[in-house]
Amino acid sequence: MPFVVTEACINCKHTDCVDVCPMDCFLEGPNFLVIDPVECIDCSMCVPECPVDAIVEACDLTDEQLPYAELNARLSQDPRWKPLTRSKPALPGHAQWAQVKDKRNALILP
Repeated sequence: MPFVVTEACINCKHTDCVDVCPMDCFLEGPNFLVIDPVECIDCSMCVPECPVDAIVEACDLTDEQLPYAELNARLSQDPRWKPLTRSKPALPGHAQWAQVKDKRNALILP
């Protein structure tokens, strides 16, 4: 898995990354994005686009971020998570949520 969307995305869901992805490998859930590790070609174009630094190269994940690799892989195969190929506005309240740490419990799973 080249890149992983991590906890910083929860309740922010900025989608600037989607517009630059040449492989359309982002999928969206209610309040989080994931990267399909099978489709990702490791181009890194999405990384600088994320205003909350939620996208991390798999080899650079911290111990706290490691569970997000499995989460991205699993959710990218869930048919309830839909491909996202165009950006859309961030979630309401994203600026406040960007400051929150330890927000894994806020992740909404369908």
